Amino acid sequence: MHSHQRPPLRIFAAGIALCMVLGTASCSKSEPEPNQPSAETTTEQTAPIEVVSSINQWGSVAEQIGGSHVMVTSILSSTAEDAHGFEPKTKDVDALDKAQVIVSNGAGYDSWATKSLRRNVVSVSAAQMVGAVEGDNPHLWFSSDARNAMAKELADTYSRIMPKQRKYFAARLKAWSKRESKLEKDMEKSSESFKDISYASTEPVAYYLFSDIGLTDKTPAGYSQSTADGSQPSSENLQEFQKLLEARDVDFLVNNTQETSDATNIITGTAHKSDLPVIDITEQMPDDCKDLIEWTTRLITALDEEIAKDKNGATDATDEAGSDTQSSDSGSGSESESESSSTTDEAAPDNTGQTDPGK
Repeated sequence: MHSHQRPPLRIFAAGIALCMVLGTASCSKSEPEPNQPSAETTTEQTAPIEVVSSINQWGSVAEQIGGSHVMVTSILSSTAEDAHGFEPKTKDVDALDKAQVIVSNGAGYDSWATKSLRRNVVSVSAAQMVGAVEGDNPHLWFSSDARNAMAKELADTYSRIMPKQRKYFAARLKAWSKRESKLEKDMEKSSESFKDISYASTEPVAYYLFSDIGLTDKTPAGYSQSTADGSQPSSENLQEFQKLLEARDVDFLVNNTQETSDATNIITGTAHKSDLPVIDITEQMPDDCKDLIEWTTRLITALDEEIAKDKNGATDATDEAGSDTQSSDSGSGSESESESSSTTDEAAPDNTGQTDPGK
């Protein structure tokens, strides 16, 4: 009886052949054909990045850095609305839900914008960039540190979403930074003429801007605290503020036109009655300004002009007083030299105790 077992060598050879066949088949599945995309290849986004900004001043920065590769929607953009009491509408919530990048101010100013962030949305917050928290002055767009930090963070964020456009965003950032540097140099020049200049404000909307250029804030502490708390100032706080303005112990008053109340009406009214310059400032960027840098530049220019006008007014008043004195002295020219010499001191007006009309 013959055995039908296959010789060991032939079994081994068959096994090798089978492995080669299976190995070839396996390799053919793991390596794509030439010019065929792999299943793991991801396609970079080519459509504009959907960006939603809570307020238009930060929205303008987001748009400048992103250029044609972003689509920016700014929710709060009207200078007629109360920014601190703003509530988003349905369309605003929908926009936030569809955003890839949400740009916010933070520090409690626009908490509605980041209340329910989706898992895959990117949040860029000015407060986080500079370490500000709720309770701090939230008007961060007037801070040069915050502006620079936000511009850089936006360029980095866009580059992560569109890596192939990294150079484009870097170039946009460089152009933006050049304008910001010019603004800061102009502010340095202005600070030289603003020495010993002080102000008070109905709300500290421009505190960071004026701090950057060296102005002194003399707003009464009690009033400032009530503003920070969101409460109405007491009658004592108001009286203290009014006395400050009536005594002209500051050079001008800053009025936030988006935050009006009986208290602010009393304060601005007192300033006007005391012939004290009042500079109106809004929280949101006005429609006629194309971006945050232009807006800030305009405010600096307006302040320069106001301070110069006030100083010129004081100079003109002094010159006029000097002119009157000379006329009085020249009228005594017909008298003898001895009489004129003896009465010169009596003819000169005594200004002791009088208020300088230019202050």
